[in-house]
Parts: sequence; C-alpha cells; structure tokens
Amino acid sequence: MRTVIFDLDGTLADTSGDLIAAANHCFRQMGLGDVLDVDRDAGIALRGGRMMLTRGLERVGQFSEARVSEYYPVLLDAYAEAIDHHTVLYPGAMEAVETLKSNGFGVGICTNKPEGLAETLMTRLGVRDAFASLIGADTLPVRKPDPEPLREAARRAGGDPALTCLIGDSDTDRNTARAAGVPSVLVTFGPSGEDMVSLEPEALLSDFAHLPGIVTELIGPAR
Repeated sequence: MRTVIFDLDGTLADTSGDLIAAANHCFRQMGLGDVLDVDRDAGIALRGGRMMLTRGLERVGQFSEARVSEYYPVLLDAYAEAIDHHTVLYPGAMEAVETLKSNGFGVGICTNKPEGLAETLMTRLGVRDAFASLIGADTLPVRKPDPEPLREAARRAGGDPALTCLIGDSDTDRNTARAAGVPSVLVTFGPSGEDMVSLEPEALLSDFAHLPGIVTELIGPAR
C-alpha cells in the first residue's frame, strides 16, 4: 500500500498558541515574564519546546543548556494541562486526509512531539481515529530526521516505506524524507512558509485541496 505520512505541528495543526503559552509559563517561573509572543514567534514554537526555551533565554541574555534541561519537563507539564486551548487544524486538512483514504492511500502521523502528547492532542481534536499510525519523538530510540520513524509510520499504516511521501513544514521533514529516499511535500501556509522553497522539496502545498493530486503525481495512484 502507498501511504501519506503527516507531520503534526505546523502541518496538520497550528499548535503555536498553546506551545507559546507553556513556554511563557516557564519564563514567568524564572521571573522573566512573557518572553515569547504568538504573532512574532509562532515559527519558533513549531520547532518544539527546547527551541522555545533556547530562543527565549537567548533573547534575554540568560541562555544555558542546564536551564533549558531544567525547565523542559516544566514546559511539557504545562503544555499537557492546556494542550488544546488555542490549537486549530489547518483549513481543509481533514478533508484532504479523508480524500486520500477514499482513494486507497494509508495515512499516518510522524511527529517530533512526544507520543503521549500527540495522542492526547489528536484525540481532543477529535481526529485521532482518522490516522492508522502515530509515531512520536519517543516512540522509537531515534526521531526525525532519522528516517526510521517515517518508515515505521508507513509500516504501521499498512504501507510499504518505499512507497510513501512525507507532508511537513520544516528542514527536519525535508531531511527525513531525503534520508528515507522518498518525496516530501512542504506546506507554505505556516509561519515559516516563505522558507520552504529554498529547501527544494519535491512539491510545495499552499492549499490542502491540492494534496491528493500532488500525492498521486509523486508516488502514483493507490490502486
């Protein structure tokens, strides 16, 4: 079976608001106030918790690896408590997923969000059952850009890892697909959309309505 595997943060859903809220919770505990701003720092947020702590502490001249490691668990706890207050699925995402499934493709998720948090978020958004697989940052001993999480997401979705493509929003996704020897499609509607062209993916996606056709062009029809 041919499969389509999706990144989560910045690809299927805009999670930046809840991520930044969790990071600012940490910064307030440090006595720094709200260091990150949703409008300015959404792109940082979608790179994950450690990146938010790193960039925020660098901004105020207080960065240290030890401090990032100390507060990362605090951030995860805060995020878990309010994981879906601001998060929204991108327009047309689930319609595209259902079209792909109707066309015979397997669909899954490969994210660098911890698996438990990803499972919780997708369940609360009411769409977890639409995906045959979900591989998180800690599901396997390795994470993206290592190709194995992508391959395992394809396998668990019932597919052949060589006949898949990855839909993402970052250089991590581009490098993961390249390492796996499969095509990538990078979305341009996220906060880092203007940077996607320079990564030279096999395709760019500005509207989820176009995804089924792009997938068929890249890896062939499912049937």
